Amino acid sequence: MRILRAAGRAAAPWSNGGGVTREIAVHPPGAGWDGFAWRVSLADVTRDGPYSPLPGVRRILTVVDGAGLELTVDGTPRLLPGRYRPFAFPGGATTVSRLLDGPVVNLNVMLREGRAKGAVEMVGGGWSAELEGGAAGGPEPVGGADLVGGPDAAGGLLVVALEGATRLTVRGDSGESGVPGESEVRLERFDAVLWTGADVLPDGLRTDRTVAVVRLSGRPLG
Repeated sequence: MRILRAAGRAAAPWSNGGGVTREIAVHPPGAGWDGFAWRVSLADVTRDGPYSPLPGVRRILTVVDGAGLELTVDGTPRLLPGRYRPFAFPGGATTVSRLLDGPVVNLNVMLREGRAKGAVEMVGGGWSAELEGGAAGGPEPVGGADLVGGPDAAGGLLVVALEGATRLTVRGDSGESGVPGESEVRLERFDAVLWTGADVLPDGLRTDRTVAVVRLSGRPLG
């Protein structure tokens, strides 16, 4: 388990000047635009404009701050008012964004087709690895063997705090002893917790605020 703090994340300006992106996590670690299997980031969007085309990439976008936006994907408008409404679409589509009422912050999940799959779920209260439903991006396996298959697997579980100071209670293996237990992680807004590779996945989470649970599965990379 790794805690990824929001403080100090580098902001990468967009080429069109419409916003900045802050990377939360990527696989393989350090991968660039041409080499990632999956990538999760937060974007501050300050004005209307087109999205850069990403052929071969599946995208899941969730507004997590601001009044919302309208995405037009290959000529079809899709209204995303308010927050916490995950929307999946092909990255290679011609996509234009229009802000509804001022700047927004988007949680972006990018999945390389043929190398990774994923789903995004907004959780307030409790979540169990044994339960499915309410996730965007299509139904995906959620068991440990499907999500994490070894140090080179593309799978993982990422939790992103979306509101204020958050207490995240993690239920699962407590360490090498194998004795089940609970641990509490305190997160500030947009901090994240990541399980990948050979990590033991938690069998449950509980939060006193709202978090995004991003489930990722993929094949070993060669």
